[in-house]
Amino acid sequence: MTSLQVFYEGNVQGVGFRWTVRHAATGFDVTGWVRNLPDGRVELQVTGEENEVRAFLDFIAQGELHSLIHKQTENKLEKPVTARGFEIRHD
Repeated sequence: MTSLQVFYEGNVQGVGFRWTVRHAATGFDVTGWVRNLPDGRVELQVTGEENEVRAFLDFIAQGELHSLIHKQTENKLEKPVTARGFEIRHD
């Protein structure tokens, strides 16, 4: 299992980014969450088998959201992400 924190920068708020990511997650065996940050970035945390997490992140980076993302930064997490399924957080 692998757990990652990913920050997306660009035109990623107010465009359905979180909803699209949550919808995309249903096609992968991953759990986690996505939320907007006050500084204009979007934060995603995801847990799953490494190949599933990679496929999910590749899908985001190369799919319909591609043109909205200017920068993507990944950090490995020591603990699995706590979530039921894949959710949008508002905190």
